[in-house]
Amino acid sequence: MTASVTDATFADEVLGSDVPVLVDFWAEWCGPCHRIAPVLDELATEYEGRARIVKLDADNNPETARKYNIMAMPTLIVFRNGEPVSQVMGAHPKSKFRAQLDDALG
Repeated sequence: MTASVTDATFADEVLGSDVPVLVDFWAEWCGPCHRIAPVLDELATEYEGRARIVKLDADNNPETARKYNIMAMPTLIVFRNGEPVSQVMGAHPKSKFRAQLDDALG
């Protein structure tokens, strides 16, 4: 299952992580966000120990969303060593998110 992060925990949970982190910038009102949620939960289980998947509610955490120029939801950014390394906007098949994670894992 995916974990949640906030403006207050983002630096520790994402930027300070020793494994790549896929951040799902989402909102409660976003239909595509809800459609990809089960896929992200599956990937969180598949990549356990190698990568993390977290969700950040962009409406309730505007500071982080603004910092990364989130203009549409869902936007998914993979961070490695505290830096964004890939970004995807919109709902995509599981294979697209898996490819993002695999690329980050090198």
